[in-house]
Amino acid sequence: MEPVSIASLVLLGTCCILLLWKWRSKASHGHLPPGPTPLPILGNYFQVGRKNMIQSLEKMSKAYGPVFTVYLGLRRVVVLCSYSVVKEALVDHGEEFSGRGQLPDFSKDFKEHGISFANGERWRTLRRFSLSTLRNFGMGKRSLEERIQEEAQCLVEEFRKKQGMPFDPTLTLSHAISNVICSIVFGDRFEYSDEKFLTLSRLITERFRASSSPAAKLYNFFPEILEKVPGPHHRGSQYSQKIIDFIEERIKMQQATLDPHDPQNFIDCFLVKMEQEKHNPDSEFCMDNLVMSTFNLFFGGTETISTTLRFCFLFLMKFPEVQAKIHEEIDRVIESTRAPSSEDRQRMPYMEAVIHEVQRLSDILPMSLPHAVTRDTCFRGFLIPKGTYVYPLLSTVHSDPTQHVDPEAFDPGRFLDSSGSFKKVEAFMPFSAGKRLCLGQGLARTELFLFLTTILRSFTLKPLVPPSNVNVAPVAVGIGKLPGRYQLSMIARQP
Repeated sequence: MEPVSIASLVLLGTCCILLLWKWRSKASHGHLPPGPTPLPILGNYFQVGRKNMIQSLEKMSKAYGPVFTVYLGLRRVVVLCSYSVVKEALVDHGEEFSGRGQLPDFSKDFKEHGISFANGERWRTLRRFSLSTLRNFGMGKRSLEERIQEEAQCLVEEFRKKQGMPFDPTLTLSHAISNVICSIVFGDRFEYSDEKFLTLSRLITERFRASSSPAAKLYNFFPEILEKVPGPHHRGSQYSQKIIDFIEERIKMQQATLDPHDPQNFIDCFLVKMEQEKHNPDSEFCMDNLVMSTFNLFFGGTETISTTLRFCFLFLMKFPEVQAKIHEEIDRVIESTRAPSSEDRQRMPYMEAVIHEVQRLSDILPMSLPHAVTRDTCFRGFLIPKGTYVYPLLSTVHSDPTQHVDPEAFDPGRFLDSSGSFKKVEAFMPFSAGKRLCLGQGLARTELFLFLTTILRSFTLKPLVPPSNVNVAPVAVGIGKLPGRYQLSMIARQP
């Protein structure tokens, strides 16, 4: 027994020495921005990992400046704070900062396939194809707008069934937004009572919640260790696999009925491209990229939009005078005989301003996804080595006091000029910026406007507590922010 114990200790000691050498060799390369002193292997876990990560990083920026270095376990990360710094990196030096860092809680599911977590030529190829396909199937055009309008009306009918009684809108919103993505990737929508569809919507919601859990944060710090250890940090990946199973089943169904001369949706188009390039050994059009790109569209296009709408409901209940102004604008602009359309956005500056202000304050992806520099990069007097992960702290863009007066206040007026017209604010990046700008931002903005306008045309949102007691603070902060669970009543408005 004793020789085994000694051997184990020697092995453990050797591993620690190798990890320490790896960490020190990384730290010695380049002229990195300053930051708190990390511990070997643990990095800056005690300063960041055990607390609210966003608040901890924002506090560090006051001590070390708007560009600083932290270690998330063994991983060296450069953090960018404030509008001017984030813009300079992502926009002015867009190519250098266009790499995608891997987020262990997600990356082990994607393995650098799909749109979101791919790099290099794979990412460029998939992004070009996805943007082109979405445009061809009507992203921002009439055909897809009609699908959103139809889904918004279905959602309103679901809300009518509540007859003014209190309910939690989370799942119903998720169903509606998921159906828009279903119409893009599968070509049709599901009934809200469809069991498989209900399961898919629940899995997407739970996957997002799992990614914001303390267990996921711990895994993101120490993936090399925790990957071998059972526990709740694997729950997110389990949800992911079930979503992947659903997508793979749908792909098989569509392969059996595919007409290569008449593709009907995103999956059809990808399958046609796969067939065209089947003899190209370097082609990125393979089954793994199809499955993961579809996953990306579902996850990015469902939970973020439904979460934003839930935040919208909260802010409108907390500030009933804002909701009243929106009702007045809707009644003035949209005739009772037609559905709201995207063209109405130009004539409804107050609604646009409210949506933008909710996105700014809710800040549901405060750290964006990790970037990585694609080559050794000189930035603000520092040399950031190739491959270094970079977190643009979007929360500091949206709360930058040099760009937003009284940034903690809810004030849609900051997006309006003196004449009441909508005003673009540069320090507004809910979809990130630069070359990694969310490819679905046009679709997302159309959905937010049409869904919220259609709902508020039909209902007044009523909280179950006095408006001043409505809590708009998020309850979970990891890679994302979520509103707390709540109920509300929707009171039908007179036509």
